[in-house]
Amino acid sequence: MRQRYELVRTLLPPCKVERLLEIGYGSGIFLPELSKYANELFGADVHPHPRDVAVALDACGVTAKLTSADASALPYSDQQFDIVVSVSSLEFITDLRAACGEIARVLKPSGSLIVVTPASSPLLDFGLWLLTRQSAKRDFNGRRESVIPTLQQHFEIEQAIHYPKGVGALMPLYRALRLRPHLPPEH
Repeated sequence: MRQRYELVRTLLPPCKVERLLEIGYGSGIFLPELSKYANELFGADVHPHPRDVAVALDACGVTAKLTSADASALPYSDQQFDIVVSVSSLEFITDLRAACGEIARVLKPSGSLIVVTPASSPLLDFGLWLLTRQSAKRDFNGRRESVIPTLQQHFEIEQAIHYPKGVGALMPLYRALRLRPHLPPEH
């Protein structure tokens, strides 16, 4: 977990932004750290427990406006967010193309999308199976391989980093990207 947060932190701007949205906030584990980078913090996740997560965050002194929503139909206004963060969640979205369109819609033209996603490697997949008996092929159904190409239909990659450093470029566990929305064509 810590490594993924460090990847996000490396890609965040040095100063606070007005509004930050986390897609796939889950238990809210990253929200306390993300709150340091935004005046207003938002979260969208498909699970039906935003109130429970908000109560837990409130106990930690973190205020976040959480909602139960699918990333392919976000309940936010156009160009509402300065930063959208997604950590290990895009690869689980069935209609990733629609979700990317929605993220581009709610992100300000000057905003950034920060994504951390697991890499795809037969060797790593075999290691996962040995350690956990989980099948990456079954769990992700090829979506890991489609995350970056689908993102590039809506966004331009500004910066890419891998974890772990060094061998990560050859066989990364995670890829982290900072992306900007494609600018609409001028008339």
